[in-house]
Amino acid sequence: MEERIRTVGILGAGRVGTAVAREAIKAGYEVRIATSKPVEDIALIVEIITPGAVAVTAAQAAQSDLVVLALPLHKFRTVDPAALAGRVVIDAMNYWEPTDGAMPEMHAGRGTSEVVQDFLAASRVVKTLNHIGYHELETDGRPAGAQDRRALAAAGDDEAARAVVLAFIASLGYDAVDAGPLAAGRALEPGTEVFAGAHDAAGLGEALERACAGAYA
Repeated sequence: MEERIRTVGILGAGRVGTAVAREAIKAGYEVRIATSKPVEDIALIVEIITPGAVAVTAAQAAQSDLVVLALPLHKFRTVDPAALAGRVVIDAMNYWEPTDGAMPEMHAGRGTSEVVQDFLAASRVVKTLNHIGYHELETDGRPAGAQDRRALAAAGDDEAARAVVLAFIASLGYDAVDAGPLAAGRALEPGTEVFAGAHDAAGLGEALERACAGAYA
């Protein structure tokens, strides 16, 4: 049975998190935003920056049908794995060493989302929303069938979780491309062809094929 989402929890209220929140609200989802700060400290900011969203605790955000990690990557271990057990979790984070500092685990020949999945072992992690700028996310969405509709990819080891996330991407105004397993998320990270440009569905599929061919040649 296909999973349907009504609620979206966002951990992180920076530029990425708030952009995702605004687009999710436009798409008709109930959006909950949490940070490391007490709810009362962020409630007014959330009301102003993401009207329609609700400031909640991290535990409450984790109870949403879909949870988006929009934290600086070096903070991902502050998330409670138990609270996210069984949840579909979008990893929208990127590794920026000047900002995140040295993280040796991110240099071990694996994708950042694979490291996050190891930490959130009981969650179903899907990599996406990291290969589009937060400002572009709010301007590049188009109705289904539009000739200039941009595409975004999703990679995850759980097929059902990928399907949920692909439907979410489509609801935000983007063609959703299934990149396959979580290891393919490496092709979405900074420094890749996918990350460096905007692609339609066909172009994104071809870029992913080139990346996989290079990885396994």
